[in-house]
Amino acid sequence: MQPRFPAQRPTRHLACMLAMAFLLLAAPSQAAPDAMLESIHAFLHEQVMASGDVAASGDEVVIEIHPPRARLSSCEQPDPFLPHASSTRLMGRVSVGVRCGDQGRQVRYLQADIHIMGSYVVMAQDVDVGQTIRPEHLAEQQGSLDRLPQHTVLDPGQAVGQQASRPLAAGTTLQDHHLRPRQLVKRGQRVLIEVRGQGFRISRQAEALESGGQGDNIRVRLPDRRLLEARVIDEGRLTVDF
Repeated sequence: MQPRFPAQRPTRHLACMLAMAFLLLAAPSQAAPDAMLESIHAFLHEQVMASGDVAASGDEVVIEIHPPRARLSSCEQPDPFLPHASSTRLMGRVSVGVRCGDQGRQVRYLQADIHIMGSYVVMAQDVDVGQTIRPEHLAEQQGSLDRLPQHTVLDPGQAVGQQASRPLAAGTTLQDHHLRPRQLVKRGQRVLIEVRGQGFRISRQAEALESGGQGDNIRVRLPDRRLLEARVIDEGRLTVDF
């Protein structure tokens, strides 16, 4: 007589059927949260791209949405929004709301992380205060822009030709306040004033009473002792527009 073993196949078959039934029953309840998260993701991506913020200089935008821990009912017709749209910086951790239903009476709030990957400017060499920034002083690095200070310089062209407002060590992440316009006019310098108007242009010598960089308005004194305010346009040259 051959030995007999307990029949296991029906038990396994029944377990598989029960598991499939559970998944089928769970699918409708999972679809709605997924649709809500997809709607929020699409909304945030659109907002970032339309913001004209630093994201425009980024190579890639990564959005991670943190779903609510509590199990909530389905959200019909999700309508995402930013609770504080005017003050929200679309980088790093942000709060996002979503209205549910025909009238949007149900409102839920979630957290999301927005990571913007791109290039930014660092110092390749040490630079002293007052030194004019040249291309060889700078280097570009890749990283998450949302983790950088808000006024980080992203384009080397923004820095080249300006002066360092403080000593800058190699490896420093360059920021706007590290730079100042290069002085094109110094106090006491003899300068050329170009007075421009419709149909005429007059040039006169004058003395600069203040120092200034490109675009600065400074006071000058004409040979007849009259004072004018003129705008710096080049080295030793200013203009008065009428």
